[in-house]
Amino acid sequence: MKKITASLLFVCTSIFSFGQFAGPPGTPGTTAMFRDSSAFINWASSSQLELGLIDIANEFSGTAASGDASSPTGFPDGLCISLGDSGVAILTFPQPITNEPGPDFAVFENGFSDGFLELAFVEVSSDGTNFTRFPAVSNTQTDTQIGPFNALGDATLLNNLAGKYRANFGTPFDLEELSGTPGLDISAITHIKVIDVVGMINGNHVQFDSNGNAINDPYATAFPQGGFDLDAIGVIHQGPLGIEDNIGSYFKIYPNPVQSSGILSISTQFQIENLTLLSLSGQVLSKSSSNSLQLDNCPSGIYLLQIQMADFIYSSKIVVR
Repeated sequence: MKKITASLLFVCTSIFSFGQFAGPPGTPGTTAMFRDSSAFINWASSSQLELGLIDIANEFSGTAASGDASSPTGFPDGLCISLGDSGVAILTFPQPITNEPGPDFAVFENGFSDGFLELAFVEVSSDGTNFTRFPAVSNTQTDTQIGPFNALGDATLLNNLAGKYRANFGTPFDLEELSGTPGLDISAITHIKVIDVVGMINGNHVQFDSNGNAINDPYATAFPQGGFDLDAIGVIHQGPLGIEDNIGSYFKIYPNPVQSSGILSISTQFQIENLTLLSLSGQVLSKSSSNSLQLDNCPSGIYLLQIQMADFIYSSKIVVR
């Protein structure tokens, strides 16, 4: 009897030792960040895509075909880009992301439950060329393949993998974990790369975590919406623009404050490609491809005006009365 008790204790201890990471939204200690959190001060403004195959084991399956390059920009709204097997998205931001205490950004996927978890690696760059991957960990079992519709994921077994939380809840990442990486300036991250994890545990395309464990997630998702579904990346900490400190002096925005149905005008020596008025939560309210922007009964409050040029984006707060 003592031997059985000891064996059971060992099994239970082993199980709980693997469930060492933060759990799903609503559970004690979760790190899930709701999309409306006031911690988010900005969102991705552009993306480049290299979509993967619908089924990486079938070269004739075609690439994923749900969403486009605009889908993962701005506030998480459920309009995602499906990356396909091992597909890649590289996102850029109005201002560099910087390292401060706590998480610095969060990645949103659109999983429909706490158990259906499609995962992705996350890498960052401060020059747009050299990328460093967060040390991902997956302690999910590798005896049985998780199928395309099996809700068998467990957030407590996952760390530093995007998609660990269901739709509308971002998975946070802390740049401090990458401190000291040669060639990476964690005080000025300009690009974030999201790479779909294929999820197979047997075959030629198994992918591994930082500990050498195969990562098991839904496979094969052999349909156009397959792979990691990237909804958004929210910025928690951002630094100054990587150009002149007094860049704001090159833009005259008037009137500011502006009336709720007024016209914002911009005078600058730069060639403007787009103007975008955003709420502080990242919702796009108005856009223009000229040097002026018409407001349409915009409620009183504080907003963010993004002025996009060929090489950079300048952001300024706007007061609407």
